[in-house]
Amino acid sequence: MAGHVNMMDDCLISNLPPATLRSALRLLVSQGSSTQRPFVEHIRTKFFESPPKFEPPERLFSDDDVVTSECLAYLAQTRCIFSCKLAQESLPYLDHFMKAIPQSGVKWTETSALCQTLQNFDGDIVQAVQALKESRPEATPELLTLLQNLVTSIEDCRNYCHGPSPLPFTFTRALRQLRDVIQILFPSHPGPETARESEGLAVVVDASKVETFELGPFRVPRLFNGLWQMSSPSWGAAGGRAQEKALVDAVACGLTAADMADHYGDAELIFGDFRISLVPGVRDTVFAATKWCVFSPISTPITTLLVLDAVRERCRRLRGRVELLQFHWQDYESKQYLDILVELIRITKSHPELVSTIGLCNFDSEHTEECCEYLLAKTGEVGIVSNQVQFSLVDSRPLHKMVHVCEKYGLKLLTYGSFCGGFLSSQWLGQPAPEVYLESNQLTPSQRKYFDMIQTWGPWPLFQALLTILSTIASKHNVSISNIATRWVLQKPSVGAVIVGTRLGVSTHVSENERVFEFTLDEADVSAIDAVALGVRGERSLALYERLGDCGGEYRGVH
Repeated sequence: MAGHVNMMDDCLISNLPPATLRSALRLLVSQGSSTQRPFVEHIRTKFFESPPKFEPPERLFSDDDVVTSECLAYLAQTRCIFSCKLAQESLPYLDHFMKAIPQSGVKWTETSALCQTLQNFDGDIVQAVQALKESRPEATPELLTLLQNLVTSIEDCRNYCHGPSPLPFTFTRALRQLRDVIQILFPSHPGPETARESEGLAVVVDASKVETFELGPFRVPRLFNGLWQMSSPSWGAAGGRAQEKALVDAVACGLTAADMADHYGDAELIFGDFRISLVPGVRDTVFAATKWCVFSPISTPITTLLVLDAVRERCRRLRGRVELLQFHWQDYESKQYLDILVELIRITKSHPELVSTIGLCNFDSEHTEECCEYLLAKTGEVGIVSNQVQFSLVDSRPLHKMVHVCEKYGLKLLTYGSFCGGFLSSQWLGQPAPEVYLESNQLTPSQRKYFDMIQTWGPWPLFQALLTILSTIASKHNVSISNIATRWVLQKPSVGAVIVGTRLGVSTHVSENERVFEFTLDEADVSAIDAVALGVRGERSLALYERLGDCGGEYRGVH
């Protein structure tokens, strides 16, 4: 019956505009594996039946500063290949495109559409290699050859860019990511040379406006730069220099802490190269928080060496110590996470040059308390210092149990989603609810995620009422709606910092975000906000808690 389609449905599919078809597909694949898996498998089958062709260099690049339709079509088909989990199969296509650049003799200027297209291709290589890392393929000689060929092609392109007529070289991220995957999959292979430290990037840090708090032995800012956006090009792509400048600007304003993870694309590599380039005096003030995320049980016994290897991997990518390693464990039924935490705490004592403090990520209240009690029994101390959870005006679940557990054991909350992907801003005040999957709305993945959160919290008209209250209070304090939303979270018990998503090199809101430290919400402000956000007697917050479960439950299918 695979070929059977209701005749009216077939008529509908045949006549829908492409944008509406894409919207329908996004909705279908969002329903779970029963629809997502056949969709991806169908695309994979079509690739093997009829592999896309390799366009000649002169068709990819017809003239200087020109983006041809053939170029865009080739890049689109290549993205389809690695996005349907054929990362290794995409490598020859990536290599062909890279080789075509010097072969065609094309030139480009830094502000041209072609330069941006090449910059986007840099991001494509990063994503394809990240997909390869996560699939953990067999480390065959054929795979090593494919990776080395791509490295060579990028280096040849770099030499081409550094020729008699210098051109902007836009593939720094790709080279870094390829070096990393070769080291992961082929640890005994010498691999390409790692970039050396620069002579020292001097940054004048002015943290006078920034509130700070104690996290273990550190005093850190109450706003962290969140690098989740590095996990996808959907937020836009920027080159290495633009990303470095964005990090410099943030650090200069005193926002010296960054949050990332082992699976956020090349976030650790970007931050590691940035940190190592700083002069020692500034480097010592920068705080790296990353994660070790285990999404399936580990099949081998938990040993010190196993855990130490995971820590060393984070340090290698960050090119130095991890100030805070946050641990995520997916399946509470498998209790290996308790022994892993014991090992992590012991490693902070035995190898302080590798990792300083340990935190949790998306643990619920019950299992956070379980971890604390287990660590107390095994090591004589709680050991962990934080838990990272979602916390916002429309997701107040931490207020029910989590803040009390944190207060009992001395943990701090690091919160994300506090802007709801940008929905908690004046941009959405007075606007109709977006059609989440419609391409013309240009919503980011985080906005799609948090729109679902808003709909779970309450209907769109109620969200508009919340924005109206926030707008009134924002006018009173002469700040933005986002500032008010952030301040509300910062003033809640046990909250250490809010993690602000950072689109490195694409857009910046450092100056606006810092304004959250210029004011405090008074009792009248909080009462007015709580009446809408939580409900007059907290009934709205409680209903959300009962529907979604405790913190992190949405990631474990607890509904």
